[in-house]
Amino acid sequence: MRRVCFLLKVRQDRIEEYRERHEAVWPEMRAALAETGWHNYSLFVREDGLLVGYLETEDFEAARAAMAATEVNARWQAEMAPFFEALDGARPDEAMKPLTEVFHLE
Repeated sequence: MRRVCFLLKVRQDRIEEYRERHEAVWPEMRAALAETGWHNYSLFVREDGLLVGYLETEDFEAARAAMAATEVNARWQAEMAPFFEALDGARPDEAMKPLTEVFHLE
């Protein structure tokens, strides 16, 4: 499994609503993530809006492409886009740029 970590920036005035939305992620969205190879997926948000995402997958590009092909993802990304800063016209899932792993303790 490949470990993937990425950063995004949630608009500070929308952090609380962003948290609330993630307390009730749609069941079909959860199912689609699992079915397309997103495992051990977590999101962490700091008070200033820095969002850290982590997941494990066999192939990140394949998992991301499979999610992008689902109808539920299109709806979710459209609803989530207004929560983020600096997407430069991309959907939030397109703006996920994996960080380079420099250390892992197993």
